[in-house]
Amino acid sequence: VGHFVGATLTTGGNSYALAIGDFAVVSSDLTAPIDIVPGSFFGLGNACAALPAGSLTGEIAVLARGTCSFSTKIRNAQNAGASAVVVVNNVAGAPIAMGQDGTANQPTIPAYQAGLSDRAALVAADGSSGTISAALQYVFNAAWNNFMAGFSSQGPTDVDFRVKPDVVAPGVNVLSSIPHQFCDAPPCFAFFQGTSMATPHLAGTAAVLIGAHPTWDAWQIRSAIVQNADQGVLQKSSGGPATDPNLIGSGLDDVDAALNAQLLFNPVSVSFGAVPSGSGQTLSYPVWVQNVSGTSQTFTFSVSASTGTGVAYSVTPSLTLANGAGDWIWVTMSAEKGSSTGDHNAKLRAFDGSAAEVAHAAVYTLVK
Repeated sequence: VGHFVGATLTTGGNSYALAIGDFAVVSSDLTAPIDIVPGSFFGLGNACAALPAGSLTGEIAVLARGTCSFSTKIRNAQNAGASAVVVVNNVAGAPIAMGQDGTANQPTIPAYQAGLSDRAALVAADGSSGTISAALQYVFNAAWNNFMAGFSSQGPTDVDFRVKPDVVAPGVNVLSSIPHQFCDAPPCFAFFQGTSMATPHLAGTAAVLIGAHPTWDAWQIRSAIVQNADQGVLQKSSGGPATDPNLIGSGLDDVDAALNAQLLFNPVSVSFGAVPSGSGQTLSYPVWVQNVSGTSQTFTFSVSASTGTGVAYSVTPSLTLANGAGDWIWVTMSAEKGSSTGDHNAKLRAFDGSAAEVAHAAVYTLVK
């Protein structure tokens, strides 16, 4: 999510938004020289090893995220004399609230995170005077929305090589309540990251669906969420569209679309597992589909071209179902001998009588 609470770093007439986290912030505006910790991340070092004594005395140290904990790199800058630290994010999207690593002797100097998009400008500001504001503000930039977290887990699953995750939900810079014992004046809120934030989004979506459809089984709830997730909106942490189903599943959770589900799938994705490149195989997989549109309909089905060469997919072309009725469709994978190794992704799509897409699912084969 492209929002956070933070300060600003002003240098050379330009201002850069800095996210705050578990570390100290300045109590009054801090003006000091900007000193770039040199290294291999486009001119920035990560400060994971001790820095020369006195090398950052009285300066605002700018360094890169990655390799070691935030606490370690900020402590190393503090030991080198830095007055404050700005850690530049190493993935696209908004800067995040940095967390401490739980070790003893946490650093005490102010520390913030800047966005990757500001990296080049901050490197160019080396040696210039900069001012970190004491005033905090809410920052929002829609261009930072919908980037996959660099730490997001990815599939396929071990052994059977199934598509995972099924679907994704917000898990970076999520504003959440915190227990009263961790704040001075309840109620209190903070920004958090991780599966612990994405999970309640999806649990909430499921709760809304159960309220709307109290007689549905668990597989129906799951399918409504997965088969109606938003497509084409997610970006890779390195930039560019995220399309790999083993990174994004079926897409981004969409409560309203799930509430308006018309066709359900079981299972929610089709995985053919691992296929030896030299074997040449044709496999078919059944998918149960159920019409929940409210009216009898004829649905048509298609599978997109594979992302790799030598593998092709096909599917039962159409099915007429009364409202509430279900039946099987079959998805078939044909792998030629010598098919390119690696992932072979595709998309199974279902359309109603007006040719509007009403459901979609990931299709996957790993050629080894």
